[in-house]
Amino acid sequence: MIGLITKRAGMAAVTLFGVAVVVFGLLRVAPGDPIAMMIGPGATADDILRLRASYGLDQPLINQFWIWLGSLLQGDFGTSISRRIDVGQLLLERLPATIELALMALLVSMVLGGFIAIIGTLWRRHWASGAIDGVNGVLLAIPEFVWALALVLALGVAFPVLPLSGRINPSLTTDFRTGFSLLESLLIFRFDLAADLARHMTMPVLALALPLAGIIARVLREALSEAMMQDYVTLARVKGMSELRLILFEAMRNAIGPTLALTGVQFTFLIGGTVIVEKIFSYPGLGNMAIDAVVNRDFPLIQGLVLMFGVIFILINLLVDFAVVAFNPRLRHG
Repeated sequence: MIGLITKRAGMAAVTLFGVAVVVFGLLRVAPGDPIAMMIGPGATADDILRLRASYGLDQPLINQFWIWLGSLLQGDFGTSISRRIDVGQLLLERLPATIELALMALLVSMVLGGFIAIIGTLWRRHWASGAIDGVNGVLLAIPEFVWALALVLALGVAFPVLPLSGRINPSLTTDFRTGFSLLESLLIFRFDLAADLARHMTMPVLALALPLAGIIARVLREALSEAMMQDYVTLARVKGMSELRLILFEAMRNAIGPTLALTGVQFTFLIGGTVIVEKIFSYPGLGNMAIDAVVNRDFPLIQGLVLMFGVIFILINLLVDFAVVAFNPRLRHG
């Protein structure tokens, strides 16, 4: 186990170094000057030079990279050009909101996708099986941002039952000690805050969860259908076990492995999908801030955001690998 962890840590370090090189190079090649975007109209050439020197943009590119990398190793992500705030502080402030949003979307997608797969397997010889396939096809065909726009029109404009933007009603008194507002509000028994947070999260969560639910339903249903034809399921059926119990207690144990592995991979894409969805709903997370950073050509903030997303992706893949091994004794013993 120690050897496995050491190997994965080394691979993660190499991956993050590659990400750092790519994002640093692409930002310098792309057109646009961040200093020109932030400088005032009456600034002189000397003012521009001083500001460029303060952010280290007057150095050769290779020097800029090694200075930035050395600062990263010391925990210094630099200062945001557009916000004039420490990048590390900005990331820590916005990260909990994105994590809560992504985890809630993952939970909803697993429940919905699992329900569709189980019902589809249970009714596999019923006429309703075609209707279930049609619903699943719709979930697979429509991307997150289209679901977001459709939910805005349906639940925010045509039937205004949910808030369109933000994370919580500004009129509510909030004194959260952490950024995990929904979890903290439940722990301190502020159910009024939890209810308002849940209402604000409903549409972005659904927009992210529905496409992933379609993928989970498709993979889990195929795995369940294959497992239902195995001899051990036939033996349990002969013993008088109901179809639902066969699915839940016999077939599910073998079907959950490949589904869990694919869900982990797709969850990384869900994290990436938060960028557009958060912007549509003005949700104060990393994704919303990422678009603003790109528009403002904020080099330090973009670099910090990309590295943060890279760390999240690596951690998710590690957790998925360990979870797959935990659910599959053959892999564990191997």
